[in-house]
Amino acid sequence: QVQLVESGGGLVQPGGSLRLSCAASGSFFTINTVAWYRQPPGKQRELVASITGGGTTNYADSVKGRFTISRDNAKNTVYLQMNSLKPEDTAVYYCYAGIQTRKFFSENYFWGQGTQVTVSS
Repeated sequence: QVQLVESGGGLVQPGGSLRLSCAASGSFFTINTVAWYRQPPGKQRELVASITGGGTTNYADSVKGRFTISRDNAKNTVYLQMNSLKPEDTAVYYCYAGIQTRKFFSENYFWGQGTQVTVSS
C-alpha cells in the first residue's frame, strides 16, 4: 500500500518561509511526476507546482519566483520551499503523485492527506 504523507505546514507571518515535505512510503517501483496542489478556504483546489521524474519543474504564475519544488529520489520525498509568503497563500496543501507500483505496470495516482498553511500577522 502506497502512502503520501505531507508535513511542514503551520502558521507564518507575511514575508516568512515554510518548507513542505511529501514523503512516499510502501512498496513501489518508481515515483514519476509529483505535484503540489492547494485549496484555499471556500475555493477550488489549484495546481501550485509540479516536478517530473527527470526534474523538470512547472509553477503557477501566482507562485513563480517565490516557491521552489525539488525532489530527493533517495528519500522518496518531494519538497516545496515557500518564501515571501502572502496571506493569499493560506490553504491546505496537498501532494499528488503518479507512482508505478511495479515495473512495466501503468502508474497509479495518489493524494496525500494535506497540510494546513496559514499566513497571517
